Amino acid sequence: MARTEIRISTLLLAGTAAIAVPAAAQDSAPRDSDDIIVTAQRQEQRLQDVPVSVTAFGADQLRDNSIETVQDIAIRTPGLAISAVDPVNTNFSMRGIGSAPGISQNAGGDPSVVVFVDGVYAGRGGTPDLDALDLERIEVLRGPQGTLFGKNAIGGLVQFVSRKPTDEESFHFEGTYGNYDRIGVTARGNMALTDTIYFSAGVSHKQRDGFEYNETTGHRVNDLNLTTGRAALRFVPNDTLDIILRADISHQDQKGNPRHNNCDSSFQDGIHCVGINPDPRVVNAYIDGEIKRTIQTYSGEVNIDLPFGTLTSLTALRKVKFNFVTPFFSNPINPPAQIESTSFGEENNSQFSQELRLAFDAWDGRLKGQTGVYFLKENNDRIEGQIQDFPTPEGSGTGIYPQSVNARSFAIFGQVDVEIVPSLTATVGARMTWERKSGRFAGYKADDGPGLPPPLGSLDGYDVTGKKSWKAFTPRFALNWKATDDVLLYASVARGYKSGGFQGLSGTAAGASTPYDPEFAWGYEIGAKTDWLDRRLRLNVAAFRTDYSDLQISQLVPLCCVVVSNAAKARIKGIEVEAVVRPVDGLQIDGSYSWLDTKFIEYAIPGTDYTGNQLPRSPRNKFNIGGQFERPIGDLTAKLRVDYSWVDDAYFEASNIPQQLWPAHENVDARLSLSNPDDGWELSLWGKNLTNELTPTYVTWFSAYRQLLTPYAPPRTYGATVAFSF
Repeated sequence: MARTEIRISTLLLAGTAAIAVPAAAQDSAPRDSDDIIVTAQRQEQRLQDVPVSVTAFGADQLRDNSIETVQDIAIRTPGLAISAVDPVNTNFSMRGIGSAPGISQNAGGDPSVVVFVDGVYAGRGGTPDLDALDLERIEVLRGPQGTLFGKNAIGGLVQFVSRKPTDEESFHFEGTYGNYDRIGVTARGNMALTDTIYFSAGVSHKQRDGFEYNETTGHRVNDLNLTTGRAALRFVPNDTLDIILRADISHQDQKGNPRHNNCDSSFQDGIHCVGINPDPRVVNAYIDGEIKRTIQTYSGEVNIDLPFGTLTSLTALRKVKFNFVTPFFSNPINPPAQIESTSFGEENNSQFSQELRLAFDAWDGRLKGQTGVYFLKENNDRIEGQIQDFPTPEGSGTGIYPQSVNARSFAIFGQVDVEIVPSLTATVGARMTWERKSGRFAGYKADDGPGLPPPLGSLDGYDVTGKKSWKAFTPRFALNWKATDDVLLYASVARGYKSGGFQGLSGTAAGASTPYDPEFAWGYEIGAKTDWLDRRLRLNVAAFRTDYSDLQISQLVPLCCVVVSNAAKARIKGIEVEAVVRPVDGLQIDGSYSWLDTKFIEYAIPGTDYTGNQLPRSPRNKFNIGGQFERPIGDLTAKLRVDYSWVDDAYFEASNIPQQLWPAHENVDARLSLSNPDDGWELSLWGKNLTNELTPTYVTWFSAYRQLLTPYAPPRTYGATVAFSF
């Protein structure tokens, strides 16, 4: 099936390209107005002029594709995969490299794929739904990114760029109603307070009933209740000074996400499976659980034009408070055979960052570059607990694991582009990073029962401290050749780095106080960005190889814990293709394909050798294809958009066992809109996951009781949205 669908998508793209030949002869309208301007290299450039692998989504595309979550971005971006242990804690994997929950969500861990919101590093707590952010665009950069951005990114980065306040007065309102009683309201506006001061603000609220039903409590779970507010004040007193103050707050308060239990009824005569509903959208957890999250971000950006360049200062304070209660086993109350495992905790994170950078050019534009310094101070207090209730005292009880980590990161970075001869440019960049982490870690039994809850190693528990410093030098070298106005060829070599950390949820004092090492990567890439047929056909191709050492891997040990270790070596290679075709006016067909080959060259833990296994969350094949047709109907404009995506098999864990397979899955989205641009209104009907595909977002395998516990991605959703702008 995979091969067949890949062939079909390839034939569709090729066939559309063939149609484009006569169409281009009939209408040669330039397509420059459709180009997205990005800042992937810290300067405004056409997407096609950026010699790196980047996928960008403009505001119109975000709307037309019904993109509202990072998962929507992932299915449309080659090389990007996103899993989730719950609806708000997502885990990115870029070209096979990502941080599993046991790393990115413990107090001492960092993500491999970094998220920026208006230049501010979003290290903890994730991001709210994207349609609440008033975005101008989203940029996804693949491969190591360290020479231009404040926080080093070993796998890649995703940056969200919001609209800046301007002197134009505007107002936008939209309301949404959908199945599962979804209600959404968004209002935002922009105005000039004076000739030099501009203000924009917005608020968004969305809610819906849960996707699953908990038979034990009688409640719907995995629901949504999210409110977001944003404000920005911009001061432009003259042509050389631009100051932007931003603030955004989002609050989420909803029921939890209990796991569906795929119970093995042949084990112990099915005694642990009594009463479990086989319907995957029905759970039998003894409680609903909860998810509460508040994110606050305050930033100030100052841009000063100097005779020799532009000086930018970005100061930011970000705070995240997160509470969760997750019942893992969905078993009805059935003593004495009842099995329950509950994870709970809270996290308070605060981070302060300061970035100062200078953009310059000389020699009549033949020399361009950026240089800067970056400082990050992060304090993270996390309390994590596990309640284990099993038929026997062994392994039962409640364990509490407080973690408090202070992290500091300082870096000097820079990159220059030198025009060797006209159309041939060499790039040299480097970054020197110094990082330090220190923390206090404890583990103790919190109940009076006879059992010892895993992963706690003794009844005495532990209370220890640990600290560690690291430093890294990460260079980048590249060449790009602008062969014609419509053909760009490039090659690059870059080294990536991710900080080490601490285990967090450990069973012993030694495990808690002993840090795991940083990981490093050398990434090699060649690529081409091309436009053909008077820019009616766009074809971008990239081939890459990545050599990793000390790769950080999180491995689940059933009924125990998550163990973080450093894989000795891993090798990744792949090819990515993106295409856009406009055969006639009003019709666009676009798509992407990625082939990914990942392998552990050396990786062994005591008693187990994973050498040769596939890296987690690394589908070998992935493609998407979308079609968009727009035509006038009198004074109105109708637009239809349909997107199809398919993702190959992958694994959630490095063990590659069948029970933790991320099976191949597909997705179909569609949107039909009718608008009057002159009067500023639009009515749209939309649907997502129209085939109602049942796709796990994570799998937990408890081999001792042969229980397979799975949260699932949203089912089929649909609704209508009305929007007004003036």
